[in-house]
Amino acid sequence: MKRIELVCPAGNLPSLKAAVDNGADVVYISFNDATNARNFEGLNFSYERVVEGVEYAYRKGRKVYIAVNTFPQMDTYPQWYRAVDRAVDVGADAVILANLGILRYARERYPDLNIHLSVQASASNYESINFYRREFGIKRVVLPRVLTIEEMKVLRERTDVELEVFVLGGLCINIEGRCYLSSFVTGASTNTEGACSPSRFVRFLNEGDHLKITLNNTVLNDLGPGETSPYPTCCKGRYVRPDGQWAYIMEDPESLNVIELIPQLIEAGIDALKIEGRQRTRAYVGTVTKVVREVIDTYYRDPYGFRIREEWLRTTNSQFEGGRLTFGCYLEK
Repeated sequence: MKRIELVCPAGNLPSLKAAVDNGADVVYISFNDATNARNFEGLNFSYERVVEGVEYAYRKGRKVYIAVNTFPQMDTYPQWYRAVDRAVDVGADAVILANLGILRYARERYPDLNIHLSVQASASNYESINFYRREFGIKRVVLPRVLTIEEMKVLRERTDVELEVFVLGGLCINIEGRCYLSSFVTGASTNTEGACSPSRFVRFLNEGDHLKITLNNTVLNDLGPGETSPYPTCCKGRYVRPDGQWAYIMEDPESLNVIELIPQLIEAGIDALKIEGRQRTRAYVGTVTKVVREVIDTYYRDPYGFRIREEWLRTTNSQFEGGRLTFGCYLEK
């Protein structure tokens, strides 16, 4: 029986080692430039650090996937080509792509390359997944967080492409790869620059006992004493309602935690579970990787007797910046 694969994030070398040492089957990483969808200052890997990380993972018998999953504009595509070339050069086990032009380049230049379709491509139906399979030979698709498990079962029946789904991490109301909210405020889209609410536009302003958070001079939140907020984004901003009260108009700051549903995901034929969070700390990566590893291994030891442990939920829930935990739409929309 093929076991489900645990795919864990790393935004730097210490996080990569934490993922590997705590049970990740795969670590996914990116280069420190606009070719990836977590392009924050000080995050991600130089070419030299990628080489070091890949060597560490391989010594431990683990895999490394490299994401090149943003969208070049006009004549910037050579940078994305170079990122694919570098991923191949260091021996990545798979390259995670989203843009059609970069997919074509990767397949034509490297006929045997293991290509995974990024969540940024927003492929959420079997027709689109099979299109990418037919035209670019993708082996796996990372599904957007918009499908129920029942819908995943339908995909499993109608495509032979491997299915990877998120099990822990942030949750967004917008389909990945199609959100331009921050670009309206900053002119910098996460789809092209790789960062939603780029840090150069974010300001934290102390005004008396309040903390005001702005994005390019647009107020996203006004925190009173004792109040906290996740990293500021437009969709999770708290704005003034007509009655003068502050409220989360678009989306509460929720985090996805579906470790209770792992048995259902395995039984639905899902091939890989992904933890979101290349922007998170080494401690976060190590902690949540260890818990999900335990959940998976416990299930396989005794599927019929599997029960979720409160300590697993308590530990994972304590790691999130969102105020509430949710199954998203994995059970219902």
